[in-house]
Amino acid sequence: MDTMLKSKPQTQQRTIHNGQETSLWSSGFGMKMEAITPFLGKYRPFMGRCCQTCTPKSWESLFHRSIMDLGFCNVILVKEENTRFRGWLVRRLCYFLWSLEQHIPTSSDASQKIMESPGVQNLLSGRVPGASGEGQAPDLVKKEVQRILGHIQTTPRPFLLRLFSWALLWFLNRLFLNVQLHKGQMKMVHKAVQEGSPLVFLSTHKSLLDGFLLPFVLFSQGLGVIRVALDSRTCSPALRALLRKLGGLFLPPEANLSLDSSEGILARAVVRADLAPLGLWTGALAVFRRLCNCWGCNRRVCVRVHLAQPFSLQEYTINARSCWGSRQTLDHLLQPIVLGECSVVPDTEKEQEWTPLTGLLLALKEEDQLLVRRLSRHVLSASVASSAVMSTAIMATLLLLKHQKLLGEFSWLTEETLLRGFDVGFSGQLRCLAQHTLSLLRAHVVLLRVHQGDLVVVPRPGPGLTHLARLSMELLPTFLSEAVGACAVRGLLAGRVPPEGPWELQGIELLSQNELYRQILLLLHLLPQDLLLPQPCQSSYCYCQEVLDRLIQCGLLVAEETPGSRPACDTGRQHLSAKLLWKPSGDFTDSESDDFEEPGGRCFRLSQQSRCPDFFLFLCRLLSPILKAFAQAATFLHLGQLPDSEVGYSEKLFQFLQACAQEEGIFECADPNLAISAIWTFKDLGVLQQMPSPTGPQLHLSPTFATRDNQDKLEQFIRQFICS
Repeated sequence: MDTMLKSKPQTQQRTIHNGQETSLWSSGFGMKMEAITPFLGKYRPFMGRCCQTCTPKSWESLFHRSIMDLGFCNVILVKEENTRFRGWLVRRLCYFLWSLEQHIPTSSDASQKIMESPGVQNLLSGRVPGASGEGQAPDLVKKEVQRILGHIQTTPRPFLLRLFSWALLWFLNRLFLNVQLHKGQMKMVHKAVQEGSPLVFLSTHKSLLDGFLLPFVLFSQGLGVIRVALDSRTCSPALRALLRKLGGLFLPPEANLSLDSSEGILARAVVRADLAPLGLWTGALAVFRRLCNCWGCNRRVCVRVHLAQPFSLQEYTINARSCWGSRQTLDHLLQPIVLGECSVVPDTEKEQEWTPLTGLLLALKEEDQLLVRRLSRHVLSASVASSAVMSTAIMATLLLLKHQKLLGEFSWLTEETLLRGFDVGFSGQLRCLAQHTLSLLRAHVVLLRVHQGDLVVVPRPGPGLTHLARLSMELLPTFLSEAVGACAVRGLLAGRVPPEGPWELQGIELLSQNELYRQILLLLHLLPQDLLLPQPCQSSYCYCQEVLDRLIQCGLLVAEETPGSRPACDTGRQHLSAKLLWKPSGDFTDSESDDFEEPGGRCFRLSQQSRCPDFFLFLCRLLSPILKAFAQAATFLHLGQLPDSEVGYSEKLFQFLQACAQEEGIFECADPNLAISAIWTFKDLGVLQQMPSPTGPQLHLSPTFATRDNQDKLEQFIRQFICS
């Protein structure tokens, strides 16, 4: 590893590894020592803005104007200055004194608030038929509520909370160098708290330590004790008693009954009324495991906690309904085009909701179910945008795509990530970062030294490549728009030039804007929404325009003027009709839009810059695992493994993906999640149908795709977007 940056000529060698011939590429790259910083200039990208369409007031009022200038704070850095006291003894006891000064709000009126909640009041008034509280005296119902509350929680013990906070602070300072929190993001959260409404935190867990790290961060910032519901079956009685005193919530057994059961209706009403807060002091076992692994070593790391911009749920529920338009299922949108029966893409949105149908969701009205599903997509999109890209994702992508200049490309890819508004969760000297990243990936790569000290990194075949592909998917949201556009361009060129044709030959082809829009729409309809993460208020045509703009901005497409057409940069009107010229002033009864000569659609060519072929291939390969998995799923239809249950068919398809990976040496597609995604997409597309049977729902091949000809059309439609 010490010779990684030696200036040596790059060497290409062949070696036999696990019975297969594997190409090696040198990571020795003659370059000066370079530092990687998560900044552009002196600013760090801000992610996680709430939706401007659905929550415009929150976008405006809760955003801190000076957020980029506030910087970061270390929440575990507690000194004498953080207490009211000074002196030699205070410096030794500052952790404990700090924990004593933290504000812990009381919740003595919790039972009264729950009694006044609408759900419990409906039970008291008898408006809920079949309720256990119907016909009972209010005092008896109140006692029952208190009994349920006693099972759920007890009043948190302030001394135990402070003692536990002190212990966590002590542990965190031995686990991490610092825990960074953006001051501007915290300012926005405090501003939302001042509104007076309950604050709900939705966490995207990135580590086993999040269970105690996130509550500690929020507690240390003056947001009080946050709570989360736990399953009492996973805790011993002694641990359950301790966690309840620390703020834990344990659901009563009757609250888990079916929704149509009258026995647990009061318990469910109580649970829905105390479960507004979120979080708990959990993860102590993870702390001890981490301490055991890191004890005696000096490899402490830095941690950063990201908070997306808060938004008003009330504002969202009012505005989100106005964004609902007409939608069609995938079999109506895409199936006629796949089969060659139609060439026009319908002007409507795709209906695809894969949100798990839980009992609480099924209890809502259909309109409210749609509201919850689309809210979850908004939240998921914001959480992905707020997640920092890690060095393992960048290194895995470079290894998976066989980039030869690892160090140089690592620096370039980090800069490209920052330029697209995504944050990176690492910094430091380039060589040290590469060493640390490869040490994290040591179970999935092989490090070899060749002559003259160059270091060669070889991914391990099989599960190693599959793991690298999963890590690489974490980088996909950063380049998703460009990747979709590149694969769409590849599909547009598939019928014009040979796939192996040179880049110069492909650049001769003229691509119209309408053709690009159509090809991008087809790919958007094919790919699942949990991969694309489009905001539900954003139309597909807006997404297409964004994709096209990104391709132009990154330099892959260049505008081309067609002969005899008006230049695209000429926005002036070519002529005005006499009727419009002599229209009376102030007469707006007719826009006279037909009297303008609208320019035709723009045309583009592929850029001939030297870096464009490699960048185009890089973008296409980011989407290749899922597209290849879909294509192989279409091939699997030929084997006639239906009817079968969805679970059984997904297992057979996964085994088929593994067999193809062993045969072709491409293990990126051998992922059970990709098999499940392919089956769900084929169900939406009308390829597979789910029919009831005595043994449960069974998947059948639809009559339309029972023929080999239509199965081949499906596979050919998918493979047009794949770049080899």
